[in-house]
Amino acid sequence: MNFLTNDKLLIVGAGGMIGSNMVQSALMLGLTPNICLYDIYEPGVHGVFDEIQQCAFPGVNVTYTVNPEEAFTGAKYIISSGGAPRKEGMTREDLLKGNCKIAAEFGDNIKKYCPEVEHVVVIFNPADVTALTALIHSGLKPNQLTSLAALDSTRLQQALALEFGVQQDKVTGAHTYGGHGEQMAVFASQVKVDGKPLSEMGLSAERWEEIKHHTVQGGSNII
Repeated sequence: MNFLTNDKLLIVGAGGMIGSNMVQSALMLGLTPNICLYDIYEPGVHGVFDEIQQCAFPGVNVTYTVNPEEAFTGAKYIISSGGAPRKEGMTREDLLKGNCKIAAEFGDNIKKYCPEVEHVVVIFNPADVTALTALIHSGLKPNQLTSLAALDSTRLQQALALEFGVQQDKVTGAHTYGGHGEQMAVFASQVKVDGKPLSEMGLSAERWEEIKHHTVQGGSNII
């Protein structure tokens, strides 16, 4: 296989569903052959490691650990889904206290063990706040850390595409603003459907409110 780089990629929370998918995706995309799986739950991350090994990707060096020093040392790229999952009936804000503590520890580990990291991606909820917390604790520059940014906008885009029976990429200008949570703002003024302004599509105010609610509550619909 040809890889984009040989640098170490660390997947934090690799024992979970999102983390394990990130491992497989990184290998299938040929990002790097050197991937470390890290999770505090040994049986989970061990199981993911075994599954990846049994896929028999050629020329790869996949390791796993529950030791943060071993995991973070030498990492040039990091993807973290290592927060507590959102459960039924919970809002993203309900996760705030616990996951911000996890994000702070995550940032501290970066600063302590891999301050030369190139880029970090944070994708556990509430992603805007956990990413900022990790950024502050890591000491990285803002352009070195990315958080989950487009999901709410693409949920709005999907809902409108389904509403009007068009391909999703035909809906443009579907943007949400503010926090990745219950207080996000959803606007219609810039939305176009197949080049036509949403205001000319005959969408009732009541239906628009339903679509907005679906966008804000999109995560709970999946749980």
